[in-house]
Amino acid sequence: MRTWQVGDVMTRDVATVAEETPYRGIVDVLVRRGVSGAPVVDSFRRVLGVVSEADLLHKVEWAGHPDERRVFEGRRRRTAREKAGALVARDLMTAPAVTTHARATLPAAARLMDREAVKRLPVLDDLGRLVGVVTRGDLLRVHLRTDAEIREEVVREVLRRVLAVRDGLVTVQVRAGEVTLDGRLDRRSAVELAGRLAGQVGGVVAVRNAIGYDVDDTTLRELDPVHATPVA
Repeated sequence: MRTWQVGDVMTRDVATVAEETPYRGIVDVLVRRGVSGAPVVDSFRRVLGVVSEADLLHKVEWAGHPDERRVFEGRRRRTAREKAGALVARDLMTAPAVTTHARATLPAAARLMDREAVKRLPVLDDLGRLVGVVTRGDLLRVHLRTDAEIREEVVREVLRRVLAVRDGLVTVQVRAGEVTLDGRLDRRSAVELAGRLAGQVGGVVAVRNAIGYDVDDTTLRELDPVHATPVA
């Protein structure tokens, strides 16, 4: 069964800037490419940080009073004031960058974005070089798959290839990404596995597992899990 990875949905033609790119040059790149942020890379395409619209807007926020200070100034306000006076990407960027790899799964990338509160992740190869960027929108792209594509993968990969279920024993219906499984199998463990694997198919938003079973083999706790023989 195919596992969707970051490399399947990332943008490969990445807008980047160098450490010495001036403020106006960064603005030009973001506006011209229609992006809200860009990785800052060195000559080997190693990611040094990310500069975003939020980093650039501090200059607008502090326009007219860049030297205004408070006696007790928090880290966030101090950082904003410093970036308001910065002129090049090296001083404007947020570093270190939160990155991922092309082989990372989409759920792993989504959890990383949520945990680090970022909207994009530079994608690195095995040598640490930039090969793409994945955004929140990219991660959602998998849900643009049609119901027919989802159904075909559930039938082909889950039922036929993994579970070796004969055609006709289980029916699969998909509507707006919601999968309904119905029919009957011999073992409860196979039923549960079918539902679990169907939920991992790209584009699936929910699974209704209505498959019946003949034997509840999940209650046989006394069997040896390796050799499937009674434990003495």
